[in-house]
Amino acid sequence: MTEELVMRLGQEALKTTAMVAAPMLGAALVVGLVVSIFQAITQINEATLTFVPKMIIIGLVIVLAGPWMIDVMSTYTVSLFENMAVFVRE
Repeated sequence: MTEELVMRLGQEALKTTAMVAAPMLGAALVVGLVVSIFQAITQINEATLTFVPKMIIIGLVIVLAGPWMIDVMSTYTVSLFENMAVFVRE
């Protein structure tokens, strides 16, 4: 294994991780922002108020984007295992 191959595999792993995590993180960010604005407007200082909406939205994102996320992960994993012999030889 060359250094270039290791760097490329690491970059692909990080890219795949970011692609899979982005929908959930983005949804949690938006919901957190909306809830914090609501708390600032109404002056409700309850720290646990953000958890339930975030959990509901993340659950919906997993249901809606789950097939795509599984497809991205399975494509990466299959590609990794199919090219394992090539990676070892280099």
